[in-house]
Amino acid sequence: MNKTISINPDLYHHSTKKEKLKKLKELCNDFESEILKFYLKEALDSKNKLFPKTPGEDIYKSMYQDTLSKELSGHFGYSEILFNYLKNKI
Repeated sequence: MNKTISINPDLYHHSTKKEKLKKLKELCNDFESEILKFYLKEALDSKNKLFPKTPGEDIYKSMYQDTLSKELSGHFGYSEILFNYLKNKI
């Protein structure tokens, strides 16, 4: 599932610098969340024959990975590096 992140230009131009930085931080955290989702998918992909595949397992795993990646985002450093780089461009 690809996620498109966009900002309405009209709202952006009328925002204060503080509001722009807050939105930028949210977008950087969303980006980090997508990276973490990729890592979690690989890390939690169990192909162990002891645990047979069950109906709905893929949906449950996907929802779990989405939630976990959103909760963990903002704490791994990717978003902070990106934010610090982009905040000077505002």
